[in-house]
Amino acid sequence: MKENIFSKKSIEELKRESSENGLKRSIGPLSLIMLGLGCIIGAGVFIVTGVASANYSGPALVLSFVIAGIACAFTALCYAEFASMIPIAGSVYTYTYVAMGEIWAWIIGWILMFEYLISASAVAIGWSAYTVSLLKSIGISLPTVLTGPVGVAGGIINLPALIIITILTGVLILGAKESARFNAIIVIVNILIILVFIGVGLKFINPANYHPFTPYGWSGVFQGAAMVFFAYIGFDAVSTAAEETKNPQKTLPIGIIGSLIVSSIIYIAVAAVLNGMVPYNLLNTAAPVTFALKHVGANWIASLVSVGALCGITSVLLTSLFGQTRIFFAMSRDGLLPEIFSKVHKDFKSPVTSIVLVGVVAAVIAAFLPLNLIIELVNIGTLSAFIFLAISTIILRKTMPDVPRKFKCPLVPLIPVLSIIFCFLLIIQLSTLTIKYFILSVFVGLAVYLFYGNKNSKMNNLIKEDLIKIEK
Repeated sequence: MKENIFSKKSIEELKRESSENGLKRSIGPLSLIMLGLGCIIGAGVFIVTGVASANYSGPALVLSFVIAGIACAFTALCYAEFASMIPIAGSVYTYTYVAMGEIWAWIIGWILMFEYLISASAVAIGWSAYTVSLLKSIGISLPTVLTGPVGVAGGIINLPALIIITILTGVLILGAKESARFNAIIVIVNILIILVFIGVGLKFINPANYHPFTPYGWSGVFQGAAMVFFAYIGFDAVSTAAEETKNPQKTLPIGIIGSLIVSSIIYIAVAAVLNGMVPYNLLNTAAPVTFALKHVGANWIASLVSVGALCGITSVLLTSLFGQTRIFFAMSRDGLLPEIFSKVHKDFKSPVTSIVLVGVVAAVIAAFLPLNLIIELVNIGTLSAFIFLAISTIILRKTMPDVPRKFKCPLVPLIPVLSIIFCFLLIIQLSTLTIKYFILSVFVGLAVYLFYGNKNSKMNNLIKEDLIKIEK
């Protein structure tokens, strides 16, 4: 067993498997860009800005977004190279399998599952907060026992979060093309309403709210960057759609880099306006944009923004669930997870079993866990995945220099090394408890691999069969 855990998968083998048991290529370039924007623009604007500003960055939240954006820019260039070279489902899991071998691929695949599941749950909690706020504005008040987890403001279960995950699970079952269309509509609505918020919010900016600019010091700014990193993980979701994208070598780099640039501009603008409208210490809420508008008396705009927030958060939730199911699919196709998770529905051409499982687990997490802990757990998983990606980029430039790359990350190894440094610096800003939970989850993942994944790995079984033939 020991000699097989580092076995690598060839690009030719990946392409052969995708042709035999692959997903339908049905997503065009515009839909892919919308997928990226759908997963990026939403949670960062409507959920994380409040928590990060109140507890970490203060008005310097704009700098936190800049720092996180720079870290993501280095990583996005690595993603774009891999996506153009290996347009197969699985994202960093698949790239690591080619570059570093099975055991490392399993670890990062496990981390990605961890990341996407919890990310979807965090976004669902934000969706619930905005739904409750919107209903309250029209005179409907939901009982607190149904709008939060146990121990938070008298809650028992976050029922709205559970319901929205259930609905979107049903949408995903219908297939990638239908999911992408649904996503594109709500992304357009979301962007328009964000622009309305910026336009209205500029009129209510009080310069006094920007002082002190860094109330928690520069350490708080970097801690804030580690927190808002959650907002940028959408371009990873773009890469998970590689196997369902038309002309992926050309379209994927555009979708990844383009969506990151647009979202960064929007994040910085919203953060600047938000902190100018309201003192930072009042923003510790899961619905900060609506709160800010109500604080300055713009109630009718607050209701409109709540609708936009629901659209944005819904698209983020949809794409987070989408990404998780494709990771499940890729790992199952390799034998590292039960085969049932790579079964594709004959009519919808979607991995139904994976979708249902992801929906159920995400719904349970969203219904019973608090938001702050969930966001930090997402971030450490994402940052770890980005480190693996950067390492894999360097390795494949050395070991496979002649493989065609429609897009090449510039200044290798400098850009990947900078990605690793930035990601590591953000990881150490997270709480010790979060790091301990993360390490524990990795050990659990290794146990699952040793007792199931390694024994059922299709690549390892092929290697064993070849060794038996040689011995005979």
